[in-house]
Amino acid sequence: VQVVESGGGLVQPGGSLRLSCTASGRISTWGTMGWSRQAPGKERDFVANIGSVGQTFYADSVKGRFTISRDSAKDTLYLQMNNLKPEDTAVYFCYADYLGSTYWGKGTPVTVSS
Repeated sequence: VQVVESGGGLVQPGGSLRLSCTASGRISTWGTMGWSRQAPGKERDFVANIGSVGQTFYADSVKGRFTISRDSAKDTLYLQMNNLKPEDTAVYFCYADYLGSTYWGKGTPVTVSS
């Protein structure tokens, strides 16, 4: 089972990035999928998740700025991040639930700095 993130990088405050995540097999077979992040020297925190039928949930810190979505045709999970702030700087991890287990990717770094 593989979960792979992509799309991280350096962006200025106020800018946007879109993270992508692919998982083994068809995304339609996976349960809840989501994103967490870990800033330097801090614990990993929840960012957003999306259920198998499209229900979404966001951390208060990103609500209104981030949008999570899943595209069954492309078997890809997305995190659209707008109006990025320096405090959004972190390594972003994708996870996916499948048959009672949670699988994590290795993360993609996001740096928000001028």
